[in-house]
Amino acid sequence: MEFDLFDASYNTVLAAPSYAEFCARLTGYNCQRCPRGSARTHIVIDRGNPAARVLIVSERPGDNEDVQGRAFVGRSGELLDRIMASIGLDTNRDTLIANIVKCKAEVDRAPTTPEAEACLPYLRRQIELVRPQVILLLGAVALKYLAPSRARGEEFSMEREAGQFFTVAEHPGVQFMVLYHPAFLLRDPTKKAVMWEHVKRLRALLAGHDAVFGAHVSAVSQTRFPPAP
Repeated sequence: MEFDLFDASYNTVLAAPSYAEFCARLTGYNCQRCPRGSARTHIVIDRGNPAARVLIVSERPGDNEDVQGRAFVGRSGELLDRIMASIGLDTNRDTLIANIVKCKAEVDRAPTTPEAEACLPYLRRQIELVRPQVILLLGAVALKYLAPSRARGEEFSMEREAGQFFTVAEHPGVQFMVLYHPAFLLRDPTKKAVMWEHVKRLRALLAGHDAVFGAHVSAVSQTRFPPAP
């Protein structure tokens, strides 16, 4: 666990013994560890169920998330909800959604490396407390910071990484999977068919885990994969 010798309140957040206490402490902590702290209205910790076995990690909150203080509630979030529903997952019940950084910037942009590094201890603590079985990484930015060895070098290709399962030494026992970010699908609906193949792999993984461990299985939704907007 990471600590700051000069910020006892920050240390208290990371030392929270439960996920509920972590959220309460982080909400009450006026984090200013990167420039995004001065631009936000609300710190955006998550959306969904901390007891879920699937953690979805995206990049950053936008304006809608900043206003509501909840992750993934804009157009991309609506599309994500529909994509997960197509394989029987309710994002508010069956997943927990978080971001690499927890605050919006002064303009909507990807987090810088210093911003991401300042915020990652919060996400790592979330993972420790939630103990997910599967972590879905939405887009290249989430991959870059949670599985950096897979996202560096001239040979990196999001097309090659998307839909693949892999493990990360820092998080033993967790299956990682990269998916296209819903915002990318909104810009390029032609990737819808590829995304459908990817989430079917996710459905098969979860079904296989249920068969082995006897976990509760939500009935697969009859909803078709969301059409291109």
